[in-house]
Amino acid sequence: MLKGFRDFILRGNVVDLAVAVVIGAAFTAIVNSLVKDIITPLIAAIVGKPDFSYLILNVHGGKITYGNFLNALISFLLIAASVYFLFVLPVNKLLARFFPAKAEPPKTKPCPECLSDIPIAARRCAHCAQPVA
Repeated sequence: MLKGFRDFILRGNVVDLAVAVVIGAAFTAIVNSLVKDIITPLIAAIVGKPDFSYLILNVHGGKITYGNFLNALISFLLIAASVYFLFVLPVNKLLARFFPAKAEPPKTKPCPECLSDIPIAARRCAHCAQPVA
């Protein structure tokens, strides 16, 4: 029983997942700090208010704090844009430079008679029934 548990823990994908979670937690702190400490104050300087928490709708004595929802939505969009433009896009460009995509050979060819696409190995066109050389 313990041998099976040991084998499970020492499998490569479990260890890789644990490392990814730890790195992800550290990365989350960096991205949250970027949005909270740099990007949000720039937006607050443009709008003139630090956030939208002051936006409240009173309905029959109940308070709908839609300003907090707007704050969360803007924060999510800023975090997603920061991650994409500062990390994902450069890493994709770097990977494309070091590992260029291989061109796949064509799977079809045009029929010389009717010009419809037919498989490369075809000896007769499925559309016009003409033999293909």
